[in-house]
Amino acid sequence: MSEPGAAVTSAEAVPVSGARTGRAGSFGGFRTRWALLASVAGGLAVYASFPPIDAWPLAVLGPALLVVALTGRSLRGSFGCGLAFGVALFVPLLSWLVNVAWYAWAALALAEAVIFALLCVGQRLLLVLPFWPALVAAWWVAAEALRDRWPFAFPWGRLAMSQSVAPDVRWVAIGGAPLLSFLVALTGAMAARYVMTALGSGGWRARGAAGAGLAAVVTAGLVLAGGLLPVDPTGGAPTATVAAIQGDVPRARNLPQLLNDSEVTQDQVAATLKLAAQVKSGRAPAPGVVIWPEDAVGLDPRVYPYLYGQVEEAMTAIGRPILVGEVLQDPQRNVGQLWVPGVGPTTIYVKRQLVPFGEYIPFRGLISSFSSLPSLNPVNFTPGHQAVVFGVGKIRLGDVICYEVGFDDLVRSEVNAGANLIALQSNDADFEIDGQLGETEQQTAMARIRAVESDRAVVYASTTGESTIIAPDGAVITRSGIWRQAILDARVPLVSYRTLADRVGAWPEYVLVLVTVLALGLAIVTLRRRGNRPDVSGV
Repeated sequence: MSEPGAAVTSAEAVPVSGARTGRAGSFGGFRTRWALLASVAGGLAVYASFPPIDAWPLAVLGPALLVVALTGRSLRGSFGCGLAFGVALFVPLLSWLVNVAWYAWAALALAEAVIFALLCVGQRLLLVLPFWPALVAAWWVAAEALRDRWPFAFPWGRLAMSQSVAPDVRWVAIGGAPLLSFLVALTGAMAARYVMTALGSGGWRARGAAGAGLAAVVTAGLVLAGGLLPVDPTGGAPTATVAAIQGDVPRARNLPQLLNDSEVTQDQVAATLKLAAQVKSGRAPAPGVVIWPEDAVGLDPRVYPYLYGQVEEAMTAIGRPILVGEVLQDPQRNVGQLWVPGVGPTTIYVKRQLVPFGEYIPFRGLISSFSSLPSLNPVNFTPGHQAVVFGVGKIRLGDVICYEVGFDDLVRSEVNAGANLIALQSNDADFEIDGQLGETEQQTAMARIRAVESDRAVVYASTTGESTIIAPDGAVITRSGIWRQAILDARVPLVSYRTLADRVGAWPEYVLVLVTVLALGLAIVTLRRRGNRPDVSGV
């Protein structure tokens, strides 16, 4: 059923299909064009809350605007608003994928936007229930849980991951990223409730609006008070010096030249030899372990003796174990392998979560018909299946590779396996050819959140930057620039206890997903009992 007066450009709130069955106050919703505009603004607000803009308070505005846009919409209209929101969020957020291929960017951004739009139909149904702000917040967690796993297992765009420099980030040590996403979305939903109550009651000073405003302020205050949580008790923990090598790579305008395997390895070796000279002269402390980035050795050193000799030369010079990012063959695997002086290559960690369009090509046959992209990876990588902790003296080193840092269970599994230090090996050069820093900075933000979540120092070594060493409280101890050779070192605490988030694991997410599913069922039953089936014909 079409909305009356849809051609009018006024932003006046009007009752629309389904408005009288809702619980979102007496506010009937905006006209279609204004609802779509609010959706776009909400998506852009969430995008801007992430690096490189990093305006973290805007993460609250996005969910608030989406609630306002969905109020009074039909199911079809809810899909349209969700699609507008999703496109405004994911197209700019994932723009760095254009360096791989424009259609990889388009396919992933569109897939994420369509999935988000379908899920927004569910959020619209939740607005008919009491306590809908809490249910909307749970819906955000459920939506993120789905997108983290399907269709391409791509965890970008989670509300929690926009909060790396915000006071509320410490909540992740209590309930992980799902809890923080819930709290950010709850703050936005409560703000939307205030706005809609005021509009529906005829004024901002009405008694109902005043109560809703007070509730929104209290909610925001409690969420921000997370900055006072005592979740970083590192006092008394042993410490160790660690080093990260950013060897840099040839800066080229195409991937094959950019990833010249022998030159990339030589660059890591050269930087490590410089570090060894600094240690020998007393200008730098001897590290307990050295971290090389992902793809530091892009050809299997067991097959190429020259590369094996290069790594061995660097290891002998520094006289300390080196965690080397390698590509091994038969089967092809992306790994971190610990090289130990006097022993050589030892234990390996095999990357478990592979990158779509990077380490495996979805729809390989179809894409091969119009692109040479699959030729860059003729064979899909084989994933690993378990956490690995490297023992280096008092250091218990857990490893995650590149975008694995975005997956709660992977980082948590390393800590629960006994890691007291986390290495993040990455190759960000692929996404920086045109000068974009979005992927690099977004991944750094995730690393900072993981540090707080598990109260572990994180050593982030990238081929081209920005490499960082992060303290357990999420503060950056030292960082490199980009597209330059850099050597980072710092003394970090080796924390052995587990935070509440690591002990409870995925249960906060599971509970919030279950609440969302049950609430959706209740919403459908409620509408049927009232004889008001959701309208699917109009907008």
